[in-house]
Amino acid sequence: MPSLLFSPLQIKSITLKNRITISPMCQYSAQDGFANDWHLVHLGSRSTGGSGLIIQEATAVSPEGRISPGDLGLWKDEQIEKMQQINQFIISQKSVPGIQLAHAGRKASAAAPWEGGRKLDETQDGWDTVAPSAVAYHDNEKTPIALDKTGIQKVISDFKSATKRAVQAGFQVLEIHAAHGYLLHQFLSPLSNFRTDEYGGSFENRIRLTLDLVESVQSEWPENLPLFVRISATDWAEGGWNAEESVQLSKILKEKGVDLIDVSSGGLVSHQQIPLGPNYQVPFAESIKKETGMMTGAVGLITEAAQAEEIVASGKADLVLFARESLRNPNLGLKFAEELHADIQWPKQYERAKK
Repeated sequence: MPSLLFSPLQIKSITLKNRITISPMCQYSAQDGFANDWHLVHLGSRSTGGSGLIIQEATAVSPEGRISPGDLGLWKDEQIEKMQQINQFIISQKSVPGIQLAHAGRKASAAAPWEGGRKLDETQDGWDTVAPSAVAYHDNEKTPIALDKTGIQKVISDFKSATKRAVQAGFQVLEIHAAHGYLLHQFLSPLSNFRTDEYGGSFENRIRLTLDLVESVQSEWPENLPLFVRISATDWAEGGWNAEESVQLSKILKEKGVDLIDVSSGGLVSHQQIPLGPNYQVPFAESIKKETGMMTGAVGLITEAAQAEEIVASGKADLVLFARESLRNPNLGLKFAEELHADIQWPKQYERAKK
């Protein structure tokens, strides 16, 4: 039986050659938001490695939206040029370039992982962070500034401007980051959103910023190109955002014209209890797909070809996104095709190694 993992997937005007997607993984290697040759080699090698969709790391829509000083950004036009070069190479390898636009909120202004990931203050190239409410991620951290209406409108405007630049840079898929405890997730969850205005309290109010952003992004993103939203399906903490709310939000996002939900989980609070194990997040993607009829992407400790094949073949998700496994092996597409006996086109420079 032919491999379904290596079957094409049509989303609007874009056809992915297979269902293997490189998940956005921060490299913490930019300067002032600018991409460089590290990003060209990192992202480009995943396209020569046979993956169908390559999603660039969480790319900040403003300087204060960066997780770290080393994050990529699209808050000024000068940042477009290098991304254009990278995307042109990805397309030359018959892969699709995507981008994840993000704002880290209260989890911004942190050091790179190899520097301990600690919170940075102004003397360490850090900056003041913002959030829906003046509540820090860790008790010993500086309290973020609660966004006022002007601040919220700036966030919406920043996403819109970054989307316009993403179009100019040649990205063909855009993903809005509403997961992992970053700003949009902070608004979604009652564990971090204590507002009493129209952006807090009820489910309808907590999802408002995400819906506003979708509408703002759609005003610049071409209708014929795919639009994804990444969510954390649950906070893994009592009283937090949960799987039922994720299904409900996904139904609304589908009605608003979002094409696929990239389903992750966790990241909002430090006291989360995550039952780690192979496929531990796949049931969330399966549930959203079943309950809404919407396309989903599955993530989380998916490391083997047969494992990914089963997820797609059984209808649990339409795409499988690889993060750490793709860092270990940039040639996932070529390797998995060999294991699943799928005859795919290799880069001609590598063909003599094809068995």
